Amino acid sequence: MEVKTTGWIIIAVLLLSVIFTGFSRSSNPISGNAVNNGKLDTTGWTENEKMNYDMHGTIPARVKGSSQSSGSGMVGGC
Repeated sequence: MEVKTTGWIIIAVLLLSVIFTGFSRSSNPISGNAVNNGKLDTTGWTENEKMNYDMHGTIPARVKGSSQSSGSGMVGGC
């Protein structure tokens, strides 16, 4: 019985940490000077980079402060 309770506690802690991480990342996916009034500064981006951001939500790796540790680099992607 004790093993079952411990398992449920571990699952609950993992679930809460995933939810917390999701909310904290979605509130500000890019930090630094790249965000101005809630919109990304796309000056200096190529037309292809702008299209990829508009259509897929991908942010170029060279953008300061972008988080590539998640793997995809997408903002609310598909």
